[in-house]
Amino acid sequence: MNKHQVSVAAESLTATLFAWTGFDVSVQYGANQPEYDLVVVRGDNLIKVSVKGSKDGKWGLTQSYKNETTSYHEAADIWVSKHGNKTVLSLVQFEDVNLELGELPRVYLATPYEIGEYLKRSKNGTGDTRVKEEHFWTSGMAVGTTDKIPDEWKFSRNRIEELINSLCNL
Repeated sequence: MNKHQVSVAAESLTATLFAWTGFDVSVQYGANQPEYDLVVVRGDNLIKVSVKGSKDGKWGLTQSYKNETTSYHEAADIWVSKHGNKTVLSLVQFEDVNLELGELPRVYLATPYEIGEYLKRSKNGTGDTRVKEEHFWTSGMAVGTTDKIPDEWKFSRNRIEELINSLCNL
């Protein structure tokens, strides 16, 4: 898949999963909004969803904020500040998915704050610009450590309920 196909497939899968779990899903028409791709609604509860697809095990999110004067931690904080308090990211991973066996991509849901904290903990606390699904460090300051997306971020009814309860009852 090329970059565009990954993006379209990730957004379509995320919309499908939210609809399957009882949400009304509104997909943007025209140019993308900078903060979100979908709006999902159930009753009076509304969440904006930013969808990020990947086929290499990682999602680059904060690299545009990292430079010679900005640390990894500062870049993560700036990126988090660009999101509203009802935004959730859907991270969709196509790497090592075997369509011949009927496998589906792995999908994770996290708030921008959770992702920012993950990025700051990455690389043995030195920080990173990319969320890695699972990465064992074999060199540098993080040698011998593993960065791994928390299991509780996996797309599930429980995860959705947890996010709705925390984001919609602010």
